Amino acid sequence: MIIKIYPQNPNEKSVAQAADILARDGVIIYPTDSVYAFGCSLKSTKAIERIRAITGKTGPDFSIICPDLSVVAAYAKVDNTVFKLLKRNLPGPFTFILNASGKIPDKFLEKKKTVGIRIPDNGIPIALVEALGNPMVTASVKDSREEEYTTDPSLIYERYGTLVDAVIDGGYGNHVPTTVVDCTDPDDISILREGIGNLV
Repeated sequence: MIIKIYPQNPNEKSVAQAADILARDGVIIYPTDSVYAFGCSLKSTKAIERIRAITGKTGPDFSIICPDLSVVAAYAKVDNTVFKLLKRNLPGPFTFILNASGKIPDKFLEKKKTVGIRIPDNGIPIALVEALGNPMVTASVKDSREEEYTTDPSLIYERYGTLVDAVIDGGYGNHVPTTVVDCTDPDDISILREGIGNLV
């Protein structure tokens, strides 16, 4: 199914419909402020396994979507230096790698002790995690051969519609991924991948 949601003014009924899918171990594809991404509830081991099967990625390759910085502090260890960096750059197209807290399920971490954190500058994922009540696991939709299959929601549905429970149509997406910033050592913060975000 395709669910149309507008980023500037997400419809509560449509958001609730998508959040209900997530709460029932569902997997969706949704827009961010960078590329379209697969998403599921952090609480759903079954759905995380489904995304792993679809993408071929392991748990440490995933990140989580949080609605705001107060939620980030519950799932990752954030000192004052890192907090100031996050506050300057979020919401925005960044993935910040942080040391995970005990609230991240072991099944998600797969022996690693770090987690990627996202707070996208897009109203749709923020509305989804607020309605869901907990963070959403996220993994980018990638296709190096055909860019339109990662940016056009109708073509994304054509390719992945049988593998996921819903595709959220939030308009055309970007094809440039997030900038990835390693904050696991506050004294040695480094950019692991240059993407759409310019760190300030």
